[in-house]
Amino acid sequence: MIKVGVLGLQGAVREHVLSVEACGAEAVVIKRKGQLDEVDGLILPGGESTTMRRLIDKYDFMDSLKEFAQSGKPMFGTCAGLILLANNIIGYDEPHIGVMDVHVERNSFGRQRESFEADLDIAGVAEDFAAVFIRAPHIVEAGENVEILAKHNGRIVAAREGRFLGCSFHPELTDDHRLTGYFVEMIKESKQLIV
Repeated sequence: MIKVGVLGLQGAVREHVLSVEACGAEAVVIKRKGQLDEVDGLILPGGESTTMRRLIDKYDFMDSLKEFAQSGKPMFGTCAGLILLANNIIGYDEPHIGVMDVHVERNSFGRQRESFEADLDIAGVAEDFAAVFIRAPHIVEAGENVEILAKHNGRIVAAREGRFLGCSFHPELTDDHRLTGYFVEMIKESKQLIV
C-alpha cells in the first residue's frame, strides 16, 4: 500500500490524514525525521509558514526534508507548504526547502478575515473544485518547467513541477479528495520509476 507522510509539526494534519485515507492510501503523521524513510511521498500542510519554519529548525528537520526532496519521492505543499517548496519568496532573502521553480507571495489574498471559497478548474484534476483560501499565498511567477494547474482571478494558485505539487488553498478542508488523489497517483507513478 502507498504510504503518504503528513508533516505533523503544525497545520491541518488530521484533515490531510483523513483525505489520504479516503484515497485508499495509508497516512503516516511525521513527527520525527527518521520516519521520512518509511513513506513514499510527503504532504507539507498549511499553517503559518514562519511558525512552521521555526518548528522545522527546532526539531532539526530541514536537512532531512531537503534530502527527501532529492530522493525522487513526490512532495505536495498546501498553502504554507507551497511557501516551503518555493525557491523564491518575495520579500525574503532565502527560500526554505526551495525545490520548486516558483516565486510566491505570502498572504497575497489578505488576512484571516478575508478567507474565502472559490470554484476552480484544476487541469487534470477537476473542473469544479471548491477551494478554501485562508491567508493564502499565490504563485507570482513560474519557471518554464512548471505546469500551471489552476488560476483564480488571474493569479496562479496550483502548479506542478515534476514530482513537486503546490497549491495556495486547503484541499483537505473539504470532502473533495480529488487533488489528494492526484498526488497519490503521482506517488504511484514515481514508485514505478524508483524501483
